[in-house]
Amino acid sequence: MTITLTQGIIISIWAIIAGADFWLEGFYIFRPMIVCTITGLLLGDLRLGIIAGGLTELAFAGLTPVGGTQPPNPIMAGIMTVVLAYTTGHNPATAIGLSLPFSILMQYIILFYYSAFSLLTKKTMDYASNAQTGKFTRIVLAPTFIVALTYGIFTFLCVYAAQSPMSHLVNAMPAWLSHGFEIAGGILPAVGFAMLLKNMLKNTYVPYLLLGFTAACFIKFGNLMPVAVIGIALALIEFRRAKKDRDTENRIKDIEQNGSAGGEQDGI
Repeated sequence: MTITLTQGIIISIWAIIAGADFWLEGFYIFRPMIVCTITGLLLGDLRLGIIAGGLTELAFAGLTPVGGTQPPNPIMAGIMTVVLAYTTGHNPATAIGLSLPFSILMQYIILFYYSAFSLLTKKTMDYASNAQTGKFTRIVLAPTFIVALTYGIFTFLCVYAAQSPMSHLVNAMPAWLSHGFEIAGGILPAVGFAMLLKNMLKNTYVPYLLLGFTAACFIKFGNLMPVAVIGIALALIEFRRAKKDRDTENRIKDIEQNGSAGGEQDGI
């Protein structure tokens, strides 16, 4: 299937919005789950967007920007996963592996902007010192507009302008290479989730992990919604228990403080 000019422009506008949000980290609509879902909706295949979003989100679950470091770009990974699956007919797992070059290229562009925009720091300080609010506002907002516009142009070139050579290249790949990308794309979500667990998992939460894994793998459900409901119930139980423990500790502290003080009202 091909992408029309209108679809290419609309997806580019969506990339501008998501790119600005990624730069500002405002509403977190740049996460692959949302990016893929909206892209699939714009292409008229919401089911593809949701499936690709789930896989790509897991792959990027443990990849978080820290300071000046940048992981592969989640926006381009999400958009190109859906676009490649849509235009070439490959499944989303294969498309994840094929989308990584676009994601890594955008990663390097963002890193270049980090270095380039540091040159504006002195001007910003000068405008702030002289209370030139207009110039200060413009120079502060300029990087956001430049980054957002870059997302739009880059996305349009990848999604619409280069779709024919890109489709020919993917379709010309031998079966063993396409199968390799499929295997890599299937492994990436597990790797991303493992990286997330490495950073977040605590010993006290291991029983919940085992319970969720058992429920998802060995109990026959029509979908994963029952597992999500079980997770919400366990989270509420944990929240209530922690709140009760905190209230008990606070009451004990109050009793210790009031009991050791004494005074006229206690008859002492």
